[in-house]
Amino acid sequence: MRAQKTTIAALALVAGLSLTACQGTEDSAAGSDGSGSSASSPEASASPTATATATATASSDTGSSGGRVDTGPCKTANLAFSTSHGMGEGDLMVVMKNTGDACSLKGFPGVDLKADDGPGGISALRSDRPAPTVALGRGEETRFTLHTPRNDTGGSGLDIVSIVVTPPNETHSTTLPVSLNLPVSDSTESKVTVDPVGSGKQ
Repeated sequence: MRAQKTTIAALALVAGLSLTACQGTEDSAAGSDGSGSSASSPEASASPTATATATATASSDTGSSGGRVDTGPCKTANLAFSTSHGMGEGDLMVVMKNTGDACSLKGFPGVDLKADDGPGGISALRSDRPAPTVALGRGEETRFTLHTPRNDTGGSGLDIVSIVVTPPNETHSTTLPVSLNLPVSDSTESKVTVDPVGSGKQ
């Protein structure tokens, strides 16, 4: 009788151990599918190198100069011109506003002073100022200064009614109405000078 009880107790102990082992296996399997899973998420699988390459490609598409794409020298057709008197007597400021895509200007403009609509006139000589490179985005402007001698001769002088301006590195010109009075003398032409675009106070 005692042997039979011992055998039953032993069987119950073995059954209990088997149940615990099965439970542990099920818990481990459940854990492998939960938040502790070793499988990486789509975000984690993205390569840092691939991400950096994509960012660099997006940045390069914006172009140079902070998003500007320089199309080369500014064309006369894409510049709006205006004039105003400068700081000194006889100085004329010529403003050029870019109405097209980003472009650049460097050098001296060609400027011819006209007393009428006929041929000839006075061509401005270049000053000794250095010529900077001026980059113009759409809507931006720059200027240059035309220097003419003051008429203090007491005579009526020569009335200049227009100037013909040719931007640097261009062959097309534009005519602007002006009102200037120059002295009439042999040295008048040599005293008419023009500064490069973008030099001086802008």
